[in-house]
Amino acid sequence: MAIRDFIKRHYHHFNAGALADCAESLNEFLDNDGRLIITLAGAMSTAGIGRSLAPAIRAQKIHAICCTGANLEEDLFRLVASSSYERIDDWRDLTAESDAELAKRGKNRVTDVAIPEEEAIRYIEKPLLQLWKDAEAAGDRRFPHEYLYDLLLHGGLEFDSDPKDSWLMAAADANLPIFVPGWEDSTLGNILVSRVIDCTLQSPDIVKGGLHSMQALADWYREDDSSTGILQVGGGIAGDFAICVVPMLRQDVGEEVPLWSWFGQISESRPSYGGYSGAPPNEKISWGKLGVETPRFVIESDATIVLPLILESLAN
Repeated sequence: MAIRDFIKRHYHHFNAGALADCAESLNEFLDNDGRLIITLAGAMSTAGIGRSLAPAIRAQKIHAICCTGANLEEDLFRLVASSSYERIDDWRDLTAESDAELAKRGKNRVTDVAIPEEEAIRYIEKPLLQLWKDAEAAGDRRFPHEYLYDLLLHGGLEFDSDPKDSWLMAAADANLPIFVPGWEDSTLGNILVSRVIDCTLQSPDIVKGGLHSMQALADWYREDDSSTGILQVGGGIAGDFAICVVPMLRQDVGEEVPLWSWFGQISESRPSYGGYSGAPPNEKISWGKLGVETPRFVIESDATIVLPLILESLAN
C-alpha cells in the first residue's frame, strides 16, 4: 500500500488525523503549483531525515530549506562517517561518567546516537578550511551551504553511506536555496571562529551571516508569483526566521507581498509554557504572517515519526 493510501486508511483522529489532513492539503497545494520551504530545527539530520527528505527534493516537492547550522553540517557528517557513528541503546540510563567516557573516545552524543569527532568533524574541517582560505585570498564571501555544496560536488570527499540518502547532496544537485540563520551555533561555525582566533584566518566575514540570509530569503520569496507555503519542523530560529520574511517585507519595507499561502507545523512545544516556537497558527495572523483563509495545520507529535510520513506521502 502506498504511504498516502496508508495514511488515508489508518489515520483519522487526534494527531494522526491532523497528520492526514496536513499531508492531503499539502499534496493539493503542491499539485496546484505551490512552492514549499521546509524549516528544520532540532536534530533532524542526525536522525537521518535525509532518507525521506532527499527523494522529496529530487521530486521537486521542496523548493527551499531554512535550517540550523547543525542540521546543515550533520547531514554531511553522516554522509562521510556513518559507519563510525555509534548507537546508544540505553541513553536514558547513562550516567555522567558514561557520557564522559564517550567524550574520551571522541564521540559527541545527540540523544541516542554519537557522532565521531575524527571521522566526521575533523575529516570535513581540513578541506573546508582550504575553501575558506581560498575565499579569503580571493576576497570572496559565500553562504555556509555554498561552501558545503562546493565540497560535495568538487571536493573529492569519500562517502561512507549512500549519497541518495543525503538531503544536502540532493539539494546541491538541484542548487536548492538554503537559508541558515545562526550559523555560529554549529560545530563548523565554531571552528571558523577558532581559526580566526588562532590567526589561521583573518576574519569570519568570508561566511555570510543571518542578516544576509534574510535578504536572500526576501529575494527568493519575491522572485516567483507562485503561492508559497511553509512546513515548520520544530520551532527555534529556523522556523521563526523564515516565517518572519513576510511581515518584514509588508510592514518594514512597505511592499504588498502575499501572505504565506499554506502553513503546517510539527511540534511538541506548548504555547502555555511561554515558548514562542509553540505559538499556534492563529497567533501568527496577528503578526501579519498568515491570513484568516490560509490553510493551517498543527501536529503535536514527534517530528522524527511524523515528517517521514508526510514527505513519503508527497511521492506517492
